[in-house]
Amino acid sequence: MPETLALSGPVCVVGLGLMGTAIAGRLLDAGCDVRVWNRSPARAVPLLARGACWTDDPLGECHLVVVSLYDGAAVRAVMAPWLARSAPGRVVVDTSTVDPATTESLAGVARARGLAWLDAPISGSSVQTARGEATVLIGGPAEDVAALGALWEILGGHWHHVGPTGSASRMKLVTNLVLGLNRAALAEGLVLADVLGIDAQAALDVLRDSPAASRQMETKGPKMVAGDFSVQARLGQHLKDVDLILEAAADAGVTLTLATAHRALLEAAVAAGLGDLDNSAIIGAYRPPGPRHGGGHPT
Repeated sequence: MPETLALSGPVCVVGLGLMGTAIAGRLLDAGCDVRVWNRSPARAVPLLARGACWTDDPLGECHLVVVSLYDGAAVRAVMAPWLARSAPGRVVVDTSTVDPATTESLAGVARARGLAWLDAPISGSSVQTARGEATVLIGGPAEDVAALGALWEILGGHWHHVGPTGSASRMKLVTNLVLGLNRAALAEGLVLADVLGIDAQAALDVLRDSPAASRQMETKGPKMVAGDFSVQARLGQHLKDVDLILEAAADAGVTLTLATAHRALLEAAVAAGLGDLDNSAIIGAYRPPGPRHGGGHPT
């Protein structure tokens, strides 16, 4: 890889879900020549209207390809055919949340063909990413990471090189574990406040000013209080991530008691029809029977 990789050439974003769309938007806002690909082409229409171009050959047309897909199986299925016929020298940055084994396997395939593959999952919602407020976790050789400095500056307000390929995928499981538990604890606290007769907004205000404060109180607290579950990141997708967390822990011989309880809570929320709503809808899994007691209405 060259010492620097300018973003003046075309950059392709593969996968236009909530996060992929936010990433493509950041690149467009930065003045990049953006190409896009998605399994459902209709998802590209808003980005095409903003100046992006469609491509059916990301690794053929672009030296840099940013991937944002649902899981490891999707990344493998989409990228494997392109990797098999790609010319050397291309760079793939995978921002998907996938199991580390898949990351390392695909990186090995890429290296064998002379491509660079970095895992760079993003910690933050699609809204935070669109605002440049998310944190990018990066795994890969230090020289490759340094060469992509311009990309990291576009994608997030903070970025951390956490080690060799696969390290960022592992670190994303750690951040998602803590993030999800913070969110669940907040939901549980607001429900307790409600049944004890405390106004939900007043409870959130107190929590924000207390030692119990977490960033989730800023991003998800107002949504929980208002019952606004418009999607920034889907609850059902976080259940997928918790499954990955528990699989990784089991492989390492560790039992994660809180994450196990969290999975059961998420499964209950999905069974209640909340899976396609925002992660803040986790509060619905706690909804007690009977009338609300507080002045506010957290759900």
